[in-house]
Amino acid sequence: MTDPTRYAFEYPEGKNSLSEDQSVLMDEVIDDPRAPAFDFTVVNDENAGIYEAILDDREIAGLPYDAAGDDRLVLLATSVFPKYRKQGIATELIRRVLDDVRAQGKTVTIMCPVVRAFIDHNPEYTDLVDPEHPGVAKGHR
Repeated sequence: MTDPTRYAFEYPEGKNSLSEDQSVLMDEVIDDPRAPAFDFTVVNDENAGIYEAILDDREIAGLPYDAAGDDRLVLLATSVFPKYRKQGIATELIRRVLDDVRAQGKTVTIMCPVVRAFIDHNPEYTDLVDPEHPGVAKGHR
């Protein structure tokens, strides 16, 4: 069982620990960054403000966001249906979302600690974090 107190992150409004669900995704991103077991498609639903991972016409994961002007996205929370966790889905979804953000010439504010951990362990994406509005600060126990 994953320990939700293993990680602690500093949000702009104060410290917070992760839920057990978030901790499972965090473990995947940090400890097991393998390629996903499934070949899925990522769709950006701009009207709903979510990047969706789609497998066989159903959503298996998502990363909702808010648009902050024309050049920045606030990444809110990575989620993966339990059946698909620990299979590289979260890692690959975050990678594809950040690649899309880069292709659009935008930056991100990170409110999702799972995305923060991904970037901490993949420094090639650090330049995408908006310097004036970075969001969650890194840190884990």
